[in-house]
Amino acid sequence: MADGEPVEHEPDVRFTLANERTFLAYERTAVGLLVAATAVLHLLTEDGADTALGVVLLATAVVAALGGWWQYRRVDRAMRLGHPLPTHRLPFLLVLGIVTCVLAVGFSAIR
Repeated sequence: MADGEPVEHEPDVRFTLANERTFLAYERTAVGLLVAATAVLHLLTEDGADTALGVVLLATAVVAALGGWWQYRRVDRAMRLGHPLPTHRLPFLLVLGIVTCVLAVGFSAIR
């Protein structure tokens, strides 16, 4: 190994498993959003607002699935190299998607 290259070490199994549980929570969230998107797109096809809601739910599911994997890999790498854990915007993006859905449903109920 060349001088200056980071040295990897095996992290404590508890932290590795905690990181994995967090990843699986993001994946469960993605599956739930996918189910909601499927229901909206197949059962509530009255107008374009329902389609838009389904698409936002689907996009949020993709963000949860891919973002969860990306964050899992970043945290795993940081733990193995002994670096501080990276911050991320994934929770904010999920909240943004869900709030958008809540507002869409709210506006839809008002009309």
